[in-house]
Amino acid sequence: MARQHAMKAWLGVCLATVLVGCTQESGFSDLDRFMEETRAKPRGHVEPLPEFQAYEAFTYSAADRRAPFEPPVDVQLTMLDESPESTVEPDLDRPKEVLENFGLTELQMVGTLTSSGGNLFALIEDAEGGIHRVRTGNYMGTNYGRIIGISETRVELLEIVPNGQGGWVERPRSLSLEEQG
Repeated sequence: MARQHAMKAWLGVCLATVLVGCTQESGFSDLDRFMEETRAKPRGHVEPLPEFQAYEAFTYSAADRRAPFEPPVDVQLTMLDESPESTVEPDLDRPKEVLENFGLTELQMVGTLTSSGGNLFALIEDAEGGIHRVRTGNYMGTNYGRIIGISETRVELLEIVPNGQGGWVERPRSLSLEEQG
């Protein structure tokens, strides 16, 4: 046992001697000389980084208007004094729905729901903060607007408005889903 301790002690002394011997000669004189020469050279000038232009996000706010690449809807009005020949007229005997108390500018599409049967409903927020679920065939707006189509981002409706000559004319309108920023 004492012999093992003596061997371990002798091995530790040898290892310490080798390590001390390795540190005596650095061997980096050429590297030290190169570093001194490099430090003695004149330093260069680094140009500052250019100013960063911040990106400004743009929100398209005319989503409910006619796209510029779609042809405009032609509304032909006759300037004759004779009575207009129009088969379009609103159903004044039907009970009004809740969303017919608000103009289309007071209504906003805020989302959609899909029923288990696959029917798509639109969620419409009124001016008072109420949320209403509508489907194709419901009415909304003050101009007898009937919903004719619903997609994930848009509600298409057909309004019946006076043509100015005692008759009525259909006018397509839409409500688009607004992005919340």
